[in-house]
Amino acid sequence: MSKIEDFLSPEEEQEIIEAIRIAEANTSGEIRVHIEKTSKTDAFSRAMEVFHYLKMDNTKLQNGVLIYVAVDDRSFVIYGDKGINDVVPDNFWNSTKDIMQTHFKSGHFKQGLVEGIKKAGTELAHHFPWKHNDSNELSNEISKG
Repeated sequence: MSKIEDFLSPEEEQEIIEAIRIAEANTSGEIRVHIEKTSKTDAFSRAMEVFHYLKMDNTKLQNGVLIYVAVDDRSFVIYGDKGINDVVPDNFWNSTKDIMQTHFKSGHFKQGLVEGIKKAGTELAHHFPWKHNDSNELSNEISKG
């Protein structure tokens, strides 16, 4: 795969954005997807940088979740802020990553991302249910680096 634009079609990107919108409809939590060609550092360190760059560490309840993908490196990280990390079961992020990885290995990148978003959204809704005065603090658009 030569370009990050080849990773997902425009239609698939819209399906992912819609999955984020649906997942966030029941929670005050925020989910973002960031895709880039490669990470110059290890993927986890880069995910933390992107998390900060996207201002995901500024959410009121510290309940942002970033799904970071480095396409050419064939690596991805699910990074949750302190608020969500403190309340999810110990194996939650690893089990979510396993589901996504199963789809990725089959070349179904969109479906892997959608399944990860759904699982994160369900857990966010459980711990951070949507309240009347909640607002969407961050864009649902896929960011690219």
